[in-house]
Amino acid sequence: MPKKKTSALRCPTCHSLVLRDNESFPFCSDRCRLIDLGKWASGGYVISTPITDPEQLENMAEEQARKPSDGEEATQRKQ
Repeated sequence: MPKKKTSALRCPTCHSLVLRDNESFPFCSDRCRLIDLGKWASGGYVISTPITDPEQLENMAEEQARKPSDGEEATQRKQ
């Protein structure tokens, strides 16, 4: 009789083996799951892709145009 193949991955946080039927899969524990969540929340992980949406590029350009430059801010504070 052939052996049943079990799926396992490494925990992204501590790199221990985790079986697919583990309730915390793909993490080995709730502790590792929370550590990973904390990294996302603190900006430790970043998904960076170039912005290719023309509408989003226009919005960013408008926001930059509305913001005063550092020199203008200093002038406005003195007045």
